[in-house]
Order: sequence, then C-alpha cells, then structure tokens
Amino acid sequence: MAASQNISSPRLFDWILFLLAPLFFSSNLIFGRGITGEVGPFTTALLRWLGAALLMSPFIWQERRACLSFVRQHTALWLTLGILGMGICGGVVYWALTLTTASNATLIYTTSSLFIILFQWLFQKRAITRLELLGMVIAFSGVVAIVLKGHPEALLSLSFNIGDLAILVAAIAFAAYSLLLRRPSVRAMPPLPLFALLALSGAIVLIPAGVVEMASGGLLPDTMTEFAKLAGIILFASLAAFYCFQHAVQVFGPGIAGMTLYLMPPMSILMAVVFLGEHFERYHAVGIVLVTGGLILATAPGRKSG
Repeated sequence: MAASQNISSPRLFDWILFLLAPLFFSSNLIFGRGITGEVGPFTTALLRWLGAALLMSPFIWQERRACLSFVRQHTALWLTLGILGMGICGGVVYWALTLTTASNATLIYTTSSLFIILFQWLFQKRAITRLELLGMVIAFSGVVAIVLKGHPEALLSLSFNIGDLAILVAAIAFAAYSLLLRRPSVRAMPPLPLFALLALSGAIVLIPAGVVEMASGGLLPDTMTEFAKLAGIILFASLAAFYCFQHAVQVFGPGIAGMTLYLMPPMSILMAVVFLGEHFERYHAVGIVLVTGGLILATAPGRKSG
C-alpha cells in the first residue's frame, strides 16, 4: 500500500484485498448485532480499537520516529480520523444496532459510496456525471424503500428510526474518513504503522464515552462467547476490514474503493439470515436491487477515481 503505487496498474493482490474488504466490513455489523445487549455499544467499540491498537503496537514501535512525527505535526488530522472512522463508525454504529436490524444498517451504510462522490464534488471540485447523479438517486430510493419497509404510504406518517439516522450519520463519517486517507501526509506513512496509529486514535477518542457507559452500569464482557465475538470484531471487522479498505483507497482512490461497499448488502443480509436468524423480506430484495444498481451506475468504469 505504498503511497507511490500506480493506481492505473493494480496487481492481483490489490484486487483480492478490494473484494475482501466488504466481506470483513459486513462481519462488523453481524458481530456487532450479535453482541448487542451483552456488552455496551461504546464499551464494545473501545475494547475493539484498544485490542486492535495493542495487536498493532509493534508496527508503531518499528516506525516510532515516523509515527511520532506524524502525531506531532498532524495531531488534529490524526484525532479526526479516529473520531470519524473508529468513534462514529464504531460506538455510534453499535448503539444504532440496538435500534435497527443488521440488514437495514448494512443497506443504509452502503450509501457511504455516494457521499464519497458528493464530497469529491463539493471539496475537490470533481464534476459529477449524469450517470453518477442517476445512480445516487436510484441508490437513495433503495434506502428509502428499506427505511419505509416497502410501504410507500408510510411517507404520509413518516417517523424516523433514530437507529437508521445514526447509521446514515456513520455512512457520512466514513465517506469523510475515506477522503482524508488521501491527504499527502497520510499517504506518506507506511501502511501498517498508519493503521496502528489510527487504531490508537480510535481507542483514545472512545475512552470518554466508554468510561461513562461503564460507570453508568454498562454491560461488560464476562463469558467466553462474548470474548469470542469481541475477538471476531477485532480480527475481522477491524484489522482485516480497515487494512483492506485503506489499501484499496491508496491503490484505487476513494471513489473506486467506495465500490467495495455496494457488495456489503448481499453478503451481510445472507450472514444476518444465517447467523442471526433475521427474516429476508421482500423490501430487502427491492433495496438490494436499487442500492446495488445505483451504486454500480454511480461508480461505473470510466469515472475518475479521485
């Protein structure tokens, strides 16, 4: 994942990581939903990134001069990445999963790809094509179909599920996180030490919410099953997922890397049905078709990666 890697000639290894990213990200929502009610949401997020930071700490030590220099010179950026990628997309997502289903959360979270395109237009002056705009409209229609559970008449008495809104906020935060990964100062860092630093940043920004939750009687892991679920979150949804995605951002650019997220709905809904016992509804199928079709259209080959 070298910063200087040529984005026009990705290797087979790059494509493998590109395809593995959505699988590992989907596992986050599945493990997170599975542990809901057993461990507090912000406690889960804190333990997740603290564990990841500890496992990755040898890479910080190995590149300690570069890591220390990055933290000193780019403290605000370092903490912002932790807040966006690990705080909001960690504790807030787990809290939201106490209010909505893993299937709904995945489909709404997938719109992060659309926000990447929108943010590139707003902040990087990259033009949005007609196909991208059409794709965004179609994909958002899919999100609406999911939120309304396939009942258009619900628009007349619309009441938002706060969990669905929280997932949408997380999708926006992840889009901003993806764009910030392209900052020259971030790209200049070696990939593994960078990920270790971001895990550490996430753990730091989650300490206040985690401590308050635990002090207020929040649930802590106390069984082997709960520790196993946390281990799954740390190993698959944290270390594997974020490394694969950050690699894709560096190699393909944030726009193309965002395409990995449209593969999450079929993967995660199948996982939710198999492992969590959730029911596959007709509106899930409609949402998958609209969101996936819209995202494919919006990120079709020929657009600049950015």
